Amino acid sequence: MDKYHQSQQLLTQLENILQHHHYWETITPEPQALASTEPFAIDTLDCHQWLQWIFIPKLHYLIVQRLPLPTQFAISPYVEEAMKNQEGIIDIVAIVREIDQLFKY
Repeated sequence: MDKYHQSQQLLTQLENILQHHHYWETITPEPQALASTEPFAIDTLDCHQWLQWIFIPKLHYLIVQRLPLPTQFAISPYVEEAMKNQEGIIDIVAIVREIDQLFKY
């Protein structure tokens, strides 16, 4: 299985786990919230919103377009800290760590 296929599977799992724990939203945040220039849009979005509205769509775009995938990044430390003590954190972090591992090299 190639990295694009693995990435898509992990994104689907992340989406499903966010839905399962009731973090998936049906109303898009305001455009200015999505236009944040801060890392993880930390000034305008909650972590789960950033995952849903920025991270997943951007990575999905790269996959569909077969563009180069990111390397050497880790979002799990941010997710762990931003969502600590919230419902589903163990499940969400597990998937995010798999994503980090996939893009380690």
